[in-house]
Amino acid sequence: MRTTGGGPGSRWVLAQYLALALTWGASFLFVELGLAGLSPTQVVLGRLVIGALTLVAVTAVTRQQLPREPLVWAHLAVTALLLCVVPFLLFAWAQQSIPSGLASIYNATTPLMTTLVALAALPEERPTAARVTGLLIGFTGVLVVLAPWRGVGSGALPAQAACLLATACYGAAFVHLRRTIAPRGIPAVPVATVQVGLGAVVLLVLAPLFATSPVALSPAVVLGVLALGGLGTGLAYVWNTNVVSGWGATNAATVTYLTPVVGVGLGALVLDEAVTWNQPLGAAVVVLGIVVNQHRPAVPARTRNGGC
Repeated sequence: MRTTGGGPGSRWVLAQYLALALTWGASFLFVELGLAGLSPTQVVLGRLVIGALTLVAVTAVTRQQLPREPLVWAHLAVTALLLCVVPFLLFAWAQQSIPSGLASIYNATTPLMTTLVALAALPEERPTAARVTGLLIGFTGVLVVLAPWRGVGSGALPAQAACLLATACYGAAFVHLRRTIAPRGIPAVPVATVQVGLGAVVLLVLAPLFATSPVALSPAVVLGVLALGGLGTGLAYVWNTNVVSGWGATNAATVTYLTPVVGVGLGALVLDEAVTWNQPLGAAVVVLGIVVNQHRPAVPARTRNGGC
């Protein structure tokens, strides 16, 4: 991996890169901790509210301006639904039935889904041999993880399908950002602040209808939601932006390869989740597909993994 040198600045970027991989990989562990005392909707509500407050604080401290154009806010509202509200709910719901490590493996298909959506929605995107090969390899890995020879995912097919639907939402969101927001040159942190903030507003409006289940708070539940919101949905955006600035988009995007490793490892070590042989094998095949597919990054890396 290329860095900008061996000085303190380079070490600081490396520290943020490692923090990013650990945080996004641990997000599924944090969700699992939250689900021990909260419903999926309550977990996502806490995640988005805490993430929005964190990003508002970062935006204020760094004195960055939020976009003012109503059209930009409208586009970011669409992004908030596709990048935050819907996929976060789908993953939280799915993790009631499947292990956190398995959910992290499915999350790693996001770059493949993004390429698939881009090929369908963006006329300038052409189905090159590398992209088609990468997609075929990647989705072969998904089949290995799904393990149809075990009765289609060991009885958890709806949950695994929900994870793939969530990453398809991520892909649609990134393509929408590329078409509507990226050409405007708005910095990543204000964009993240608005989209996460709008997502929080949506969940707050829906909370009286869908977040009324009994709550059983414990230190683990509270810490899980705080980490999920403050780190995984808040500071992670800032770290990713700094890594892209320091190392370039291609090197920054390699964090995609590490998050399932962290997710599966933490699930096994912290939650004592069983790992079958096909899961790490399938994850490795998915990562190989991403490597082949990302000969040239299809979307800006600063938004590539925002939904972890």
